[in-house]
Amino acid sequence: MSVTPMAYETQFFGFTPQTCMLRIYIAFQDYLFETMLVVEGVILKKLRSFPGCEIGALQIRKSTEKFLFFMKDHFDKLFSKMEEMLLQLVLTIPENVLLPEDKVHEQYPYTKDEFQALQDEINRLQQQYRAEASAGQALRAELEEQKVVQAELEKILQCFDGLENICREHGTGNFKESLVFLTQNSKKLQGVLRDVEEKSKKIMQHDKLM
Repeated sequence: MSVTPMAYETQFFGFTPQTCMLRIYIAFQDYLFETMLVVEGVILKKLRSFPGCEIGALQIRKSTEKFLFFMKDHFDKLFSKMEEMLLQLVLTIPENVLLPEDKVHEQYPYTKDEFQALQDEINRLQQQYRAEASAGQALRAELEEQKVVQAELEKILQCFDGLENICREHGTGNFKESLVFLTQNSKKLQGVLRDVEEKSKKIMQHDKLM
């Protein structure tokens, strides 16, 4: 049996040509064995119709096996020629034939180096995507933390605003310096709150792009 790889033919037929030839060989061989058993049975039946015949079943079996060996030897020689013809003329795809699913290679031909460069670019983009996804996850976690900080700052600002209003309403002199101090810190906290809000917007915009 031929052992030459026929990958393109396998892609087209869905099976290897060698497998097809092996099945044909086994089918012919099984048919030959069955035929010889039938012939042996007919000979034995005919011999029983001749009284006094000295040829026994054992001799018939030996003769049948000998003839079977002779037939199998000749069959193997003929099958080798038939296999060679079928593999070369029937179960083969000419070199100038391109399967429909491979037409894209004809339209966009790539050399081995170009294909490798494309693979490298794909790997680079995959790594870049994983890095950006990881960064996006870190930014989302930071955004959640900043939301918590923002809520706390708003509570503090509300508290300072309340104290400032109380000082303004009562005009208590003892609270003058406290009022100046609270006002200055309130403005600082408002600036911090604006920075947090701007960072949050930037992070949300980056998250949408991802």
